[in-house]
Amino acid sequence: MTESDLRIVDDRVDKIATHITAKHTDKIFDAQGRHLLPGMIDDQVHFREPGLTYKGTIASDSLAAVAGGITSYMEMPNVNPATTTIDALEEKYAIAARHSAANYAFYLGATEDNLEQIKLLDPEKHCGVKVFMGASTGNLLVENPTALEAIFRESPVLIATHCESGSVINKNRESILSKKSKLTIEDHPKIRNTEACFASSSYAVKLARKYRSQLHVLHITSEKELTLFEPGPIQNKHITAEACVHHLWFNDQDYPRLGNLIKCNPSIKSRRDQSALIHALHTNRIDIIATDHAPHTWEEKQLDYDQAPAGLPLVQHALLILLEQVKNGHLSLTQVVEKTAHNPSIRYSIDSRGFIREGYYADLVLIDIHKSTTVNRRNILYRCGWSPFHGQAFSSKVINTWVNGQPYYIGDDIPATIKPALPLFFNR
Repeated sequence: MTESDLRIVDDRVDKIATHITAKHTDKIFDAQGRHLLPGMIDDQVHFREPGLTYKGTIASDSLAAVAGGITSYMEMPNVNPATTTIDALEEKYAIAARHSAANYAFYLGATEDNLEQIKLLDPEKHCGVKVFMGASTGNLLVENPTALEAIFRESPVLIATHCESGSVINKNRESILSKKSKLTIEDHPKIRNTEACFASSSYAVKLARKYRSQLHVLHITSEKELTLFEPGPIQNKHITAEACVHHLWFNDQDYPRLGNLIKCNPSIKSRRDQSALIHALHTNRIDIIATDHAPHTWEEKQLDYDQAPAGLPLVQHALLILLEQVKNGHLSLTQVVEKTAHNPSIRYSIDSRGFIREGYYADLVLIDIHKSTTVNRRNILYRCGWSPFHGQAFSSKVINTWVNGQPYYIGDDIPATIKPALPLFFNR
């Protein structure tokens, strides 16, 4: 960390120096000794548009992301209809071009019969292809070995996987129901357990090694899975792993208190698994931290366990969660920046983002580590209107966020107008 001045011209960082003499045309923003970080790049969000906009939209939840210090995101294909064609992908880009407060990219969803669409993906424009290996809804489930081999062999872009074995999940479910008549939230980590994750993630790693695929395994949750990934810096890895903020914050002891509000796939697991994930961030077996932001309505989350959907809203408070880990001595501020900005930029080869450098886009977040934030219904920006962190007092505060040099004074004020952000491009 260094103390310096920084000048933004248009959408880029123009100059960084110990002292910059202000021009008469400059607007001066006094950071008052606070920390200026590169904006978080979240490689896994579900903004629910099109088709599920009663849960969230690209406009509403990208604004919540910017309020939380996330300046770029990559959005998932399980909307309605699912994003499984290039045409559907382009429709989402068009929506974002009009309404997104943060910079954006979108994954194509793999199916067992859309390989020709996958082959049309542009490595410079499209962030990746999302493969649900073993557990999903609709037509996004890919279990057929021949289809999976073809995707890993032919994909021109990075393959991002959700790894849970459907057969193991079904077996676990049947075993529990043989002993009781009704499932509860406490059964969730037993149904979607370590074996369900490992069976699928180990298969993905095996395929990636066979075909030298660019593989990124999303939301690792278990200690056993960590053995699949190499420690060390992210440069030159072709197989990488990610942890999500809620799996670092919660463990299975939180189910009695929060119930379906923290029901997510893959499940939140034991305290030991939680500790192993944090340790893996230090050894660099885990390369990236993301959110897997996945909003549902409050009413949906009040349903019985079996009917309640999996997923929770996270983008507005993700950086605050990680700064709390810094305060508690579990991570350093440098590690947070590396895992949320530098490494996503490196892994996806994002053009001119993820670092505070001259010539790079001015995607920046100013934080005050001495000013607290208490989550309440008045300051939640998600369309779904709730957060599992309601009432939580975080020790830090997002003071301001810049997206492409555009300031959003979002700590206490919602902007009246939003200048749409830009698509991400990739130097592959």
